[in-house]
Amino acid sequence: MPELLLELFSEEIPARLQRRAAEDLKKAVTNALVESGLVYESAGAFATPRRLALTVTGLPASSPDSREERKGPKVGAPQQAIDGFLRAAGLDSIDEAKIESDPKKGDFYVAVTEKKGAPAIEILKDILPKTVKSFPWGKPMRWSTGRLEWVRPLRAITATFGPEGEEPEIVPFALDEVASSNVTYGHRFMAPDAIKVRRFDDYVQALEKAKVVLDIDRRKQIIKADAEQLAFAQGLELITDEGLLEEVAGLVEWPVVMMGSFDQSFLNVPEEAIIATIRANQKCFCLRDAATGKLANKFILTANLIAQDDGKTIIAGNERVIRARLSDAKFFYESDLDTPLADNLPSLANVVFHAKLGTQAERVARIEALAAEIAPLVGADVDDARRAAKLSKADLPTGMVGEFPELQGLMGRYYALAQGEKPQVAAAIEDHYKPLGPSDRVPTDPVSIAVALADKLDILTGFWAIDEKPTGSKDPYALRRAALGVIRLIADNKLRLQLGQFVTDKDLLSFFHDRLKVSLRGAGARHDLVDAVISEESDDILQIVSRVTALSSLLAADDGTALLAGYKRAANILSAEEKKDATTYAGDIDRAKLATSEEQVLSTAIDLARTDLETRLKSDDYAGAVSVLAGLRTPVDAFFEKVLVNDSDPAIRVNRLNLLARLRDTMHSVADFGKVAG
Repeated sequence: MPELLLELFSEEIPARLQRRAAEDLKKAVTNALVESGLVYESAGAFATPRRLALTVTGLPASSPDSREERKGPKVGAPQQAIDGFLRAAGLDSIDEAKIESDPKKGDFYVAVTEKKGAPAIEILKDILPKTVKSFPWGKPMRWSTGRLEWVRPLRAITATFGPEGEEPEIVPFALDEVASSNVTYGHRFMAPDAIKVRRFDDYVQALEKAKVVLDIDRRKQIIKADAEQLAFAQGLELITDEGLLEEVAGLVEWPVVMMGSFDQSFLNVPEEAIIATIRANQKCFCLRDAATGKLANKFILTANLIAQDDGKTIIAGNERVIRARLSDAKFFYESDLDTPLADNLPSLANVVFHAKLGTQAERVARIEALAAEIAPLVGADVDDARRAAKLSKADLPTGMVGEFPELQGLMGRYYALAQGEKPQVAAAIEDHYKPLGPSDRVPTDPVSIAVALADKLDILTGFWAIDEKPTGSKDPYALRRAALGVIRLIADNKLRLQLGQFVTDKDLLSFFHDRLKVSLRGAGARHDLVDAVISEESDDILQIVSRVTALSSLLAADDGTALLAGYKRAANILSAEEKKDATTYAGDIDRAKLATSEEQVLSTAIDLARTDLETRLKSDDYAGAVSVLAGLRTPVDAFFEKVLVNDSDPAIRVNRLNLLARLRDTMHSVADFGKVAG
């Protein structure tokens, strides 16, 4: 079957946009094909710095014939309604419509439109230019005198369509002064001549000969494999950086990997600063000594061509730039070290954190007070927590953090240690930002925990106080991340900490509940079990997590499944009878009216369970609590098998309903089983 090949050849597309642009191109074209009646077998999209390419295989030669019926007004309807029907259906006269009858509604008009299928190439001639003109670049621009908006100047369009074994046709269209053809171009420097192509397979092969690797993932594999091989030969290891690898693969069409070096003396600068400098300025990878694990004074660069001098000039150029950048980093680091962190604090008064929440200095004061309040609750020394909180933002005015904001906290730790601060204080300066995401490390030292919680709680309570809350997908102040950070700090460190001490806004507490639900569901917990253990007042994160875990364990066992069925039956009976009697049964039992052995046994079992549960819940033994509930399975089953709740004796009936209410309330002390599915 015929195949479409489309290439949009341009000046360099920013690396960060390429993968998304390729997918957008595939989605736009294939959606338009399907809407036009052209189904296909497969589609693939590709990107290099200078081109977006698309192949669609298994297309039919033409779209199928179609027949559409449009129901119109009743026969005899007002002329205005008939005229509207004719316009919508594309008819010139009502005589062109047919009349159908409905036994209930009578006669009405129907317009039948039969449309012959169109040749696929004619459809493509319409689809492709529309796709290019409406392409969803974030910030497209017009270039020169043209009217087309594209991310970079468009230089050529390759568009061919045809079956295998035949010479494909060019899909004819033009955008500004660029007309479609069957010609593309190779590498800008090594093979810039025009290349005539037919189908996707020979297109890929022709590009390969012209020093262009079309697939970005293959370019990534080449870079990574060659870099690792170069490193291994020198007894080094490549420092993995997936984001940089993706970016570099988007900067080259023909990756050539080389190794450079820098002066050993620069290794006195913290390795994170060296890595950030080399990564940000030259898009190069850093290396470690395989034996010691220490940073090596070498780096990996990726060129976009095979140099005649084996890359000596390219390597020397990169080394020269990196030397200059590392000199700057060394200067920043040494200058920062000469200034005690505490001396930076006055300058924080000149830095606005938020117009409604004051300066960074005011924020630090709040964090310090809050950290001192939290410290005893998490086993941290109050003075250490205060000191760490006081210095937590003191590295923001430093030269290094000014150059590389992503190093804030980390550089503070280096400076604090060098200036004689306690190790736990220095660690907290770095760790109070953590965790930054689901894969980030959670601080475990008590001082770090106290300051990290204080930082995040201050952010959340502050923005809630000024009514700057996340809405939909918008969360400019990363408040969802802050809430999840609080949750992970508490849960991972198994802290008994009531959020209600610090969170007085019910809406903010509800926000924590929502984030906790997301976290627990992400960990595999059933959504209904999460809902079952969270009430409006729940403010103990660890308690909620423990209850969900215990409840999951209970309901995974046969006893739990059977007990839940018994609960549901009891709850349904109570709901119906309470509605009928216009009352709520409170669980007050008259033991003299327990007429059968089964209800006597159940009543005794519930009483024993209530006493046992009270003790276990006070000690947060939720696993033990659910095992107590599991023990109710047998008496509950026996009760429903032998006992008729709605006895003819009103007093016995009421007593039995109270017994079921007592069972319901006992189970509710652990979780709201009414919210559990099943």
